[in-house]
Amino acid sequence: MSSGDRREAAPAAGEVKNGVVSGDLSQRQIQSEPASGVVAPSQNQRLRLNPSKDHKPESYDDMQLDFSPSIFSSLERYLPPPMLGVNREEKVKFMREILMKYLPQGERTRVQRHRDYRQKIITNYQPLHRELYNLHIGNFFVPPFVKAIQDNTEESFRSIISEPSPGVFTFEMLQPRFCELLLAEVENFEKWVNEAKFRIMRPNTMNKYGAVLDDFGLETMLDKLMETYIRPLSKVFFAEVGGSTLDSHHGFVVEYGKDRDVDLGFHVDDSEVTLNVCLGKQFTGGELFFRGTRCEKHVNTGSQTEEIFDYSHVPGRAVLHRGRHRHGARATTSGHRVNLLLWCRSSVFREMKRYQKDFSSWCGECFREKKERQRLSIAATKSELLKQEGESTT
Repeated sequence: MSSGDRREAAPAAGEVKNGVVSGDLSQRQIQSEPASGVVAPSQNQRLRLNPSKDHKPESYDDMQLDFSPSIFSSLERYLPPPMLGVNREEKVKFMREILMKYLPQGERTRVQRHRDYRQKIITNYQPLHRELYNLHIGNFFVPPFVKAIQDNTEESFRSIISEPSPGVFTFEMLQPRFCELLLAEVENFEKWVNEAKFRIMRPNTMNKYGAVLDDFGLETMLDKLMETYIRPLSKVFFAEVGGSTLDSHHGFVVEYGKDRDVDLGFHVDDSEVTLNVCLGKQFTGGELFFRGTRCEKHVNTGSQTEEIFDYSHVPGRAVLHRGRHRHGARATTSGHRVNLLLWCRSSVFREMKRYQKDFSSWCGECFREKKERQRLSIAATKSELLKQEGESTT
């Protein structure tokens, strides 16, 4: 596939979408004012590469913050040891200054405008099915999925999950009733948008149709979905890309078919882990095609035979994959297809990635380059040994 066919959905470093940091965080760490009796971290001190496993993070839900409270709780384990004992306000100040250095003033203004935009929707839009706005386990998920998450073991997860291609996991997840309710809620929202002549933001730069679920009140429900159900799976299957530290999300629906988007070009997602669930309705076509996971450096490299995989959507069935797993959607040739997408992100992983040079644990091309270096090294060593043996014999 030519590079001209490939479009990368991930924004440039420093971009923010829907009030959430969506690129690599700045390497520069900011000195915090010392709390009484506590030595402030030096200017060159930065977040630890490994978390303090025995440290229990505080809750920041009751504080007025520029970022999601869960981001602060997640980052707290990575604070320098001198910062772990200070009060919440000092911790917030230290972490906020790290984040704000990454977020220019122009982006801060855009974030505030988006908050105002979201508040206007929530104030005026009347939900059709309020039961959707709280996570009801029995009404949302199929029983085998619920049991696997409750057992919370790799064995229980693998009992319901298939891996038809490396790094692509599929499983039955949503009940038909939930799919129907969410479809009806989205249609009701779009009806309100048209009647109110309200201009809404679309999910991303590639989709002209669909809606951001977080914008009309479903953010809390989707956050709980990520934390309680997706993060346990990601901890097992995607630990190398921050699967255990997912702390923010971007939730939306996309629509394909007549008078909607037709297909989706080759791209990567602005996420560490992506959940993609078909909600319905009746349709043909629309297959997902996967072409291997790549880091930023290798995003446009070719695909290996074992990386080529096509997946056909089934309503209620989920696909879970790395955000950097290159993929696209073929044309929906008839009917109407709607999918729920949850881009799950880890602020910790994005910060740590700034200091990493080797991505061979998840980038297919980095892995192949590493294997080739090892092969050449072994060949050179073998050649040298044979040469020395020949000289010794002579």
